[in-house]
Amino acid sequence: MLTRIATRLRNWRRRVSRSEWLARMLKLRINERDPEAPALVLIQIDGLARPQFDQALAEGKMPFLKKLIEREHYHLDNWYSGVPATTPAVQAEIFYGVRAAVPSFGFMSTESQEMLRMYESYGANLVEKRLLDAGHEPLLKGGSCYVSSFRGGAEHDEAHFCPASQGWGSSLREAGPLALIAMVLANLWSLIRTVGLLLLELILSIVDFFRGLTKGQDFVRELMFIPTRIAITILLRELSTVGVKIDIARGLPIIYINLLGYDEQSHRRGPSSKFAHWTLKGIDDAVARIWRAAHRSSRRHYDVWIYSDHGQDDTTAYESLHGESFADAVSAALSDLQANPDGGKSDSDRGVQLQRVRLFGGQWVQKLFPVKTPEDQQGEDQQDSHPPMALSAMGPLALLYNIDCKDLPQQTIARMLVEKAKAPMVLYADKNERITGPNGEQLSRIKGWWREGAFSLPEDGYKVLGKDHPFLDEAIEDLAHLCRHPEAGDFVASGWCAGHKSITYAIECGSHGGASRKETHGFALMPGDIHFPDNGRGYWRPSDLRDAAFAFLQAQPAQELKSTPPPATPVQAQPHEDTQQPRFNKLRVMTYNVHICKGMDGKLSPERIARVIARYSPDIVALQEVDVRRQRTGGVDQAHQISRMLSMDCHFQPAMHLEDERYGDAIMTHLPVRLIKKGILPGPPENSRFRNSAEPRGALWMEIDFHGTAIQMFNTHLGLSKGERQRQVDALLGEDWLGGEECHNKPRILVGDFNALPGAGEIKKLTEVLDDAQLKLPGHKPKGTFFSRLPKARIDYIFVEPGLQVSDIHVPRSELTRLASDHLPLIVDLKIPGGEGK
Repeated sequence: MLTRIATRLRNWRRRVSRSEWLARMLKLRINERDPEAPALVLIQIDGLARPQFDQALAEGKMPFLKKLIEREHYHLDNWYSGVPATTPAVQAEIFYGVRAAVPSFGFMSTESQEMLRMYESYGANLVEKRLLDAGHEPLLKGGSCYVSSFRGGAEHDEAHFCPASQGWGSSLREAGPLALIAMVLANLWSLIRTVGLLLLELILSIVDFFRGLTKGQDFVRELMFIPTRIAITILLRELSTVGVKIDIARGLPIIYINLLGYDEQSHRRGPSSKFAHWTLKGIDDAVARIWRAAHRSSRRHYDVWIYSDHGQDDTTAYESLHGESFADAVSAALSDLQANPDGGKSDSDRGVQLQRVRLFGGQWVQKLFPVKTPEDQQGEDQQDSHPPMALSAMGPLALLYNIDCKDLPQQTIARMLVEKAKAPMVLYADKNERITGPNGEQLSRIKGWWREGAFSLPEDGYKVLGKDHPFLDEAIEDLAHLCRHPEAGDFVASGWCAGHKSITYAIECGSHGGASRKETHGFALMPGDIHFPDNGRGYWRPSDLRDAAFAFLQAQPAQELKSTPPPATPVQAQPHEDTQQPRFNKLRVMTYNVHICKGMDGKLSPERIARVIARYSPDIVALQEVDVRRQRTGGVDQAHQISRMLSMDCHFQPAMHLEDERYGDAIMTHLPVRLIKKGILPGPPENSRFRNSAEPRGALWMEIDFHGTAIQMFNTHLGLSKGERQRQVDALLGEDWLGGEECHNKPRILVGDFNALPGAGEIKKLTEVLDDAQLKLPGHKPKGTFFSRLPKARIDYIFVEPGLQVSDIHVPRSELTRLASDHLPLIVDLKIPGGEGK
């Protein structure tokens, strides 16, 4: 009854979904595929370094993300952005699998000698065309993206607030008045909320404006930041969030959104500033709204992955330190040597922040934030037949082009840039020296100059990047790869090296793009059954996320779940001062009534049950109410389908067997296992009114070899009437089951759905022989498992041999477990004596 009520309420909520109504009124493409088809929402929090994220969690700035870790079994992992640590480079690696597809946020095309900037449609489309022409498969094919440099395979009308689209997609721009009015009315509360946030942000930005002036900031720049801040941190975030929710209602297979607010404020005031951390509250709320919409979807089974593309460094502008721009300093340092000293051009005074507001589109925005077009730039270049010296510097990396210094050695020029132009470190690809790459290819050796003199990569990488760099080996490799990029220029000037405070060649207080610890150190917040590859690195990089996304999206029923990590909250063995004390192996046992894999939303989904199990990584899992080839559940062998996805052995005990259709209990494990017995338990007494209507009940007994210990594992599902349960408990305690000779001096574990509360006589009889695990753990308050939405009844149990120690207990009440069945799983961690522990 409770299950039917919950399912009906959920179905009614879907029917009045604002997002689905809007999708239909705007005539957007609706995906009508199998609702169990996997789908993915990628949420990127731009520029948030792992240390800053940890601080925000500790200070309560991101309560929803903290809830995901504490209650939804998400795990927090380290993330390495790669070098350059810029959004376009990370997006290219995620969408197309290409590392360092761009050498910087802005760079010069070697073919046309024009500056390409990733916030302009021309540059972004040109780079993306190269990636597609090279045959790289795009990740976002069939999906949508919001606030991205590249479309990543999404159609033009599914790319929103991107350089290629500059605004919302064509569907909204071409929508009729009725649809627009409906959209406003359907999101009236969101509109009121957004207006309130805009007003609050306006007040804060004005306060920040005057604070900036008192600290000597440029008046015009500070004034221009007011509309930029409001547009990026509030308006762009809210519009994108609404768009993602609509796309979820439409059932798109993959959706990408980049939340820019923190990165915008970090550039302006620094990544540790209060203004930057203030934006994280709004970002946390946006993530929460998207996550809830994803888990209420009726069209697909959505997973939500959250990560930051890169971090940021607190930094000092080069111009503030030296009183001139880096472009002027380079020109002065090389003025006596440069063949064309007066023809230089610089892109170092352009900051990406002021250009982001152009993503909204519209002629007035274009006029307010003008950008020189590639055609204009080409016209200027054609005035001089000799390519002029050029410099692109939008952060801690400056790329120098067309350096013609009268045949001087590259090392001499690099030394002059360090000593005269005060660059902390300068790198270059030696044109005369080759090394053999990892695949046998011939590569230019990377050399450079810093305060200690000449160096080369990879040999001296640990010196210039520091031995304490968390991603030292890969950062060295990626930095060398960047310097070899055909459009990285003749020299790469880094604003950071080990032992040097970070400086930026743009006018900003926070920067990224280089190889420093903070710039390359992001985070990934992933569901419990999604883990980085088993490659020994112990962290994510963008290409790993791409591979995991493809694997997730291509998963089909009965396909193996690749990630089966150790328990997310493992029991730690206590150190033993006395070496004679026994050691323990840690065993995780789960019991789970799966309700024929029918969730609270009415969907039949063995895949979802398998994901619940995989998320908590039990060594042994006992299932009740499993269908095998029954017509009511589509003729699927649920037991073996789940076990194949988990790469576990399965033993099934049918309590009911009607021709080919069976229904009963199962035990699954990856450990060596031997079937001892399976059978039917007694029914109600002869004189019981339930005698003819009672459902048959069975039990399954397996012996499991756990590091040399023969665990006797019993799984059962008792009847609904008290008299029936009493007879069944007597049978289980008898010689044919728990009291048999096979169990002598061997640890016993009895699990299942007993359909009885703890005070019932049949439960008390069991606890005379075995211990109730939920009562055995000191300080643990027993938790109910039924009904999953309001788990007040404790009818699922794990009973263990008195000599076994219980080290931890979990009754996960995540959104997934509340939805997948009408019961919650019960998980117990046990300490089994013997061996060295695992």
